[in-house]
Amino acid sequence: MKKTLFYSLILSFFFFTACDDNETETVIVEAPSNSVEHAGFITADETWSSDKFHILKERVIVKSGVTLTIQPGTIVKGEAGTGANASSLVIARGAKINAAGTAENPIIFTSIADEIALGEKVGANLDPATATGFWGGLIVLGNAPTSPKTGATEQIEGIPADVVEGNYGGPDAADNSGTITYVSIRHGGTLIGEGNEINGLTLGGVGTGTTIHHVEVVANVDDGIECFGGTVNIDDAIVMYQGDDAYDIDQAYAGTIDNFIYIGGASSDHGLEIDGPEGSENSEGSFTLKNGSLMGSPVQGEFADFRSKARGTVDGLYFFGFNQNADVELDEPVVSSNFSSGALNITNNSFNSTAWTLDDDGEPDGNTTTWSSVEDIFADKADGADAAASDAKFVSSGNKLVTAKDGGADKSEFTGWTLADAKGLLSDF
Repeated sequence: MKKTLFYSLILSFFFFTACDDNETETVIVEAPSNSVEHAGFITADETWSSDKFHILKERVIVKSGVTLTIQPGTIVKGEAGTGANASSLVIARGAKINAAGTAENPIIFTSIADEIALGEKVGANLDPATATGFWGGLIVLGNAPTSPKTGATEQIEGIPADVVEGNYGGPDAADNSGTITYVSIRHGGTLIGEGNEINGLTLGGVGTGTTIHHVEVVANVDDGIECFGGTVNIDDAIVMYQGDDAYDIDQAYAGTIDNFIYIGGASSDHGLEIDGPEGSENSEGSFTLKNGSLMGSPVQGEFADFRSKARGTVDGLYFFGFNQNADVELDEPVVSSNFSSGALNITNNSFNSTAWTLDDDGEPDGNTTTWSSVEDIFADKADGADAAASDAKFVSSGNKLVTAKDGGADKSEFTGWTLADAKGLLSDF
């Protein structure tokens, strides 16, 4: 269907830095005539073409047994809103998404407020550093193993409990939820409820049969990419200016994330937040993160936080640009024990030893301070932990301070198709 519509977006004060003291700003957006609206359930195979904008009016769910194909170069725009029906695209268990963009024609998910035109890769009006929370995000759910608090399945955050299509997890490690390649997801993370936002890309119980590479998440209120269990492998990912954690792992995720970048913003928290199994099911799941470059914020945020029985390997990452209070934390006794036993490995990572200092106003003043040893940025905070032994293992595992780029991601995989590249934000990588 083709319509010309006017959309009124009521945007809370935190969406724009120019708004303060709980003021609101109303943005009137004229949807282009060459647009198609989508709402509710998709119950038969469907293709979204690149010659039209595709507007998410509310939550759109692809039902089990159905494949949604999104052509290269397609632009999908989510309407504003909060609450249970906030706009998002959900791929239910047993459904598939075929979103196979290319470097020349990436698929873009963004806000209805984005003035990007068909055929463009970047709109001119939304600031990626501040324009957050304008719509929901992309949620993909599968039948691969996960470890929730009880049982082997769970309801994904951001989807009401009475919507059965929000369930994820199962016994099939090789489950196939489709393809996501050369996809950029921007300005999402709208509030669903208190402390409950949608991530840029949420993966719940997604299996190794799913193909995910060359994916970008920009300016999401909550996490950039979050994996709730599952086994899917992710290559060539970039997250920037998120409001919480860049890469968040939960419920015994057992896949590999390889060649990834993080660009922190003023409101960003951890580069990595790693949790392990929550229950007894699939409790041995073990992840791998490798070949990543993480540029933190000089204002706040930490390198990595390991919590909740975290198990896996973080190897060969390069961290830089973080503030002088950033650290790598082990937060509880089981995590500390896993690190000691080798169930959690933090190996061969480089930390740029030049950190920012801040004036009293909290702004960078251009001066530098230098960590004296790699132990300065490592903290085993578990009760009863042998901090000296943990420090010694962290050092002996090849983690080191550096003063120049050392390892990390291959940024060439992100040139030509990402908003980060278009904004000139890859030069330090």
